Amino acid sequence: MLTQLTSLSRASTRALIVLTIAVAGTGLIGCSDADAQGAVSLEFARSEHEAGRALLIDIREPSEHAAGVAQGAQLLPMRQLSARVGEIPKNSDKAVLLICHTQSRSSSTVTALQKAGFTNVKYVHGGMSGWIKRGWPTVKP
Repeated sequence: MLTQLTSLSRASTRALIVLTIAVAGTGLIGCSDADAQGAVSLEFARSEHEAGRALLIDIREPSEHAAGVAQGAQLLPMRQLSARVGEIPKNSDKAVLLICHTQSRSSSTVTALQKAGFTNVKYVHGGMSGWIKRGWPTVKP
């Protein structure tokens, strides 16, 4: 019985190590801002985008872009997504962060992209409405 417990303990320890490595590989360790569905906080998105470690893609429509966009964000209206999906890196080392007005469109778009085989795509929880609410800088497209 003691041998089984010791064996189980070793197996559990190995499983925990493997799980930790797998989670670390997803970027979830050290980034409590990400969740299992692929959301990141506004703060994380801004810092990664401004540091050049992430590609921020604004999927709002042109009329929404007119109110202001995050400087350096790529504009890719959701209505044009199917025709321009090639502009989104499929297997990028750099995080691809989709942002819309709140997160409704970007979260469903991330889910669809993940099902289509895209990796390292996430959505920004709070969207541009949260960005603007915080008083963060925007530019006119």
